Amino acid sequence: MDGNVLLALGLTLFAGLATGVGSLIAFFTSRTNTKFLSLALGFSAGVMIYVSLVEIFVKAKDALTNALGTTNGYWMTILGFFGGMLFIALIDKFIPKATNPHEVKLVEDVNAIKPKVNEDHLMKMGIFTALAIGIHNFPEGIATFMSAINDPNVGIAIAIAVAIHNIPEGIAVSVPIFFATGNRRKAFKLSFLSGLAEPVGALVAFLLLMPFLTDVMFGIVFAGVAGIMVFISLDELLPAAQRYDETHLSMYGLVGGMAVMAISLVLLA
Repeated sequence: MDGNVLLALGLTLFAGLATGVGSLIAFFTSRTNTKFLSLALGFSAGVMIYVSLVEIFVKAKDALTNALGTTNGYWMTILGFFGGMLFIALIDKFIPKATNPHEVKLVEDVNAIKPKVNEDHLMKMGIFTALAIGIHNFPEGIATFMSAINDPNVGIAIAIAVAIHNIPEGIAVSVPIFFATGNRRKAFKLSFLSGLAEPVGALVAFLLLMPFLTDVMFGIVFAGVAGIMVFISLDELLPAAQRYDETHLSMYGLVGGMAVMAISLVLLA
């Protein structure tokens, strides 16, 4: 197996398993560092938005215009970009609001309510949240994998951004399951498993997309990846960062993420 493919699969596994890190934070720290989470989520959004619009969209357009001509190629890039947004928006649409994986949870919640209160409802909520995160992580796995296949340096940056994004999601799974069962191990296990959808998405991309990866297919998929990441950043990361926020840290993180990504692309070009 090609070294780039192994790296891409490893990066998606790393990003997905960050949900387990969220669980560990929930159970082994006494309070939420909201300033850090706000800054980190803003940083993650900045990385994703910048690399999507400046690097990935442009590479998709170049591939499609070379294959289809300037006008048709540009139109196909636009369709791919907004198709990616529509794809992730439809996933959001069909996930019940009560189990939204991006509902902010705090470490303090673990100790604020006694375990086994309203057990059935909370257990169901935790399982549905884990499923919702798994569904969300599937296209993120495809996005991380495809980016890493094309450019390992970009793939590493995106994997780090997605991993940061997955940490609060791990907390969101763990808290209701711990309330329902009082069992930290079970809460960690479900949080950990929800993150495995990320490498599953990568495997699907490898098995189903790679054999047919012509210039046109690559351009359409890459444009869709850009759309998915911009949507996730604007719809999930920034709102979550601002809900944790106390000052303007989410925006400082956003600008910092863009700056780091811009400098990295220049230095690693």
